[in-house]
Amino acid sequence: MKLNSSIWLDGSELKNLTACSRSGILGGLGYARGDIARKPIIGIVNSYTEINPGHAHLDKVAEAVKQGVLMAGGVPFEFNTPAPCDATSCGLEPMKYILPQRDLIADSIEMMVRCNSFDGLVFISSCDKIVPGQLMAAARLNLPAIFVPGGPALPHLFFAPKDKAASEPNMNYMRTGAECLQEDIFRYECPGLGACSGFGTANTMQSMAEVLGMAYPMCATTHAVDAGKLRFARDAGRRVIELVADDIRPAKIMTKHAFENAIAVHTAMGGSTNAVLHLLAIAHEMGVELSIDDFERIGRGIPCVCGVKPSGKYEQIDLHRAGGLPAIEKRIDRFMHGDALNVSGVTVEQIIKDAVIADEEVIRPLNDPFYEGGGLAIMHGNLAPNTGVIKASAVRPEMRVHTGPAKVFNSEVEARLGIDQGKVQDGDVIVIRYEGPRGGPGMREMLLITRYLVYTGKGDNVALVTDGRFSGFTSGPAVGHVCPEAADGGPIALVEDGDIITIDIPARKLTLHVSDEELAERKKHWKPLKRDTDGYIKRYARDVQPACEGAWLD
Repeated sequence: MKLNSSIWLDGSELKNLTACSRSGILGGLGYARGDIARKPIIGIVNSYTEINPGHAHLDKVAEAVKQGVLMAGGVPFEFNTPAPCDATSCGLEPMKYILPQRDLIADSIEMMVRCNSFDGLVFISSCDKIVPGQLMAAARLNLPAIFVPGGPALPHLFFAPKDKAASEPNMNYMRTGAECLQEDIFRYECPGLGACSGFGTANTMQSMAEVLGMAYPMCATTHAVDAGKLRFARDAGRRVIELVADDIRPAKIMTKHAFENAIAVHTAMGGSTNAVLHLLAIAHEMGVELSIDDFERIGRGIPCVCGVKPSGKYEQIDLHRAGGLPAIEKRIDRFMHGDALNVSGVTVEQIIKDAVIADEEVIRPLNDPFYEGGGLAIMHGNLAPNTGVIKASAVRPEMRVHTGPAKVFNSEVEARLGIDQGKVQDGDVIVIRYEGPRGGPGMREMLLITRYLVYTGKGDNVALVTDGRFSGFTSGPAVGHVCPEAADGGPIALVEDGDIITIDIPARKLTLHVSDEELAERKKHWKPLKRDTDGYIKRYARDVQPACEGAWLD
């Protein structure tokens, strides 16, 4: 087989000074020439870090991958990517840097791989923007590659004061350390290594990697602390050598059919709204035509059959025991493209044939779903001419159609202060603008706001509309990704306090009850809100594409 690395390692000292130089450099690492010549050189792209539990175990996963590569006759070299945790930035200024890191990760991997002429790649990560960043790089580079999801954590733990009922609040409700010590607030405790349990963005995107075909069946739901994770990792190291030998690249895996399968499963499982951004961006890198309207076209007829939080009461471990993602695929087999190829070498048709649905409470029948309308809804209307996105399966039935007066804020921080000051009443529609990819900049997620509404007792009676985004754990009538965003002069920039807004999920309509003539008059007097930026985020604001296209960098 022809190896990329041959440009570095073939030839004698006299015929190829570059090869000699490369051999000398690797010799400095303790390698003899015979250890590496004419063997596949495999890049192990790892997001291991010591600073958050989602990635703190990935050093062990990488070691298992390297063992597999060595067993199969390859030579592994590990390098790392950034991997900050969304939860540590929730509600704070650093959240502006979370989505932009996705594209930075993809760019940094591309540079590292192109500079080192790897023959194949194994990607390892767990959390929200790191998984799609790695998949974007895999698509862009199109080298033989396999993805090893780091896996979910065990279910979250909550502790209540002694005088409070021991009922569990909405999961992943984050407060500051000082507030956790107050007697009237539940305290959240992370259970250990792995991605936050439930269908937040982390587990959603690990699942998407599996359904896209880039990870082994059942690997995404195999927990971080499960020994099976190391077995998957070791086998991935062996498998990547076969992918190199057979010249099987991501373009053969992440096809149009694979992306349509991912949308179908995402709808059925009630995944994070952030998957819209990420699947569009990965498809763009792969050269696959995919639009936000494909999510509605494919998903409209598929019910949400999976009861993992926040769409139901179950955890990732329940889904794994119920048969994992293959079981969901089996449940919705009529909507799946069976010819799509998994990196393991089997097709979706074969995966579905072998799948077992072991628990019909966790994965319900099509005629008895958790929500008939599917996990995701793509909204349109005069308030969101290009689209808005909502996690429909996490909205209570009585709030799936809601009309109320707008309470307008120009940032997440303003909204938090407004709630504290009593400006938000039951029935209101909170509008948070200038938080989009360009206007934020960085498109912060609003998990803290939605959780704060729950804490203040307004979570069941107040709606939210924003050009920012939400965590996969967000529940309630919260519409994000409104496009055009306020910074681009979209209608959301023209909303005033007291304007009436209707959110109609079944009709997929987001309506501002203000005449076109009045909006045109307001537009004449509108001036965009400017934020002071510097460094990477300034370049990001300049080059980022709209959220409805995936918020990728041009």
